[in-house]
This record gives sequence, C-alpha cells and structure tokens, in this order.
Amino acid sequence: MNVQKEVLQALDDVLSLDGRSAGFDRDTPLLGAMAELDSMAVVTLITTLEERLGIAVSDDEIDGSTFESVGSLVDFVSGLL
Repeated sequence: MNVQKEVLQALDDVLSLDGRSAGFDRDTPLLGAMAELDSMAVVTLITTLEERLGIAVSDDEIDGSTFESVGSLVDFVSGLL
C-alpha cells in the first residue's frame, strides 16, 4: 500500500481540492497553510483515514504536529498500520 497516495487522496476528497493534492510532496505544509484544513476538516480527515485504511486514532495520539505537513501526516498514518 502506498500510504502517501492514500493520504493525498483523502486530503483531496475531504478538502475538495479537485486534484490539487497530486502536486503535494512530503514537505507541503498543511495546518495553518491551507484554509480548507480547519478543525472540522481535521476530524473528517481522521474519520476518513480510519474508514479507508482500517486504523483507529485516539484523541491522545494526535496534536498539531501530526498535521504540520504531508510528510508528518503520512508518517503518523504509517505508524498506525
């Protein structure tokens, strides 16, 4: 499984990016850099990743650094798989 591809697809779907995530790399900043990624979108993104990848995320596992960049989010998800 290509975790980065799955994360980018989830970002694109949840944030309605219309394919823009295809141009993202590990260094692409997320939280604070994308207006679309607000607190409600973070919750929806987590739920989407849980459903698609069969993972479970508890509240105490995540903080702002998890969503700092595409790479930090991919690393977080990879650690749960």
